[in-house]
Amino acid sequence: MSLQREIRGGTPVGTLDNLPSSEARLIRMFRGWCDGADSQAAIWNDLAAALGPGAARSALASLEHLLRLFAEGGRRPLMRHHGACRCVGSDEAVFARLVALAAGGEREDAMLLASHLLRADLLPAAVALAQTLGLHLVRMDLRQAPPRARPAGQVLH
Repeated sequence: MSLQREIRGGTPVGTLDNLPSSEARLIRMFRGWCDGADSQAAIWNDLAAALGPGAARSALASLEHLLRLFAEGGRRPLMRHHGACRCVGSDEAVFARLVALAAGGEREDAMLLASHLLRADLLPAAVALAQTLGLHLVRMDLRQAPPRARPAGQVLH
């Protein structure tokens, strides 16, 4: 029965292409972080290029501590798909949604999601880390978005 639960966490529920960019980025970061030092260095480079070194350190520390909470205090190990896989597993989707909710200020909903994956005593810390990480990801999206052009002749007032 426990094997069934672990496999269930990897059940595909969507694709990276259908997620908001910050959630897809987070899933790729989660996968990469678990793949080892080379992938972790690539994550650092991406964060530093998009956010600058100070904010990149904050984002990376939040990611690392959040994943450590899940590894040490999780109800079961989080399942993930291979780094190149376009599918999104159910655990990955819940993890990404948790971070998005926390970044959007929906702390209670984020805690509810986290409660399915973590021990109760870890929920406030996990949501605080998720919020910090999520806000950095939103900031990356804003910096990488193309500027919105106004049509010629548009009247503003």
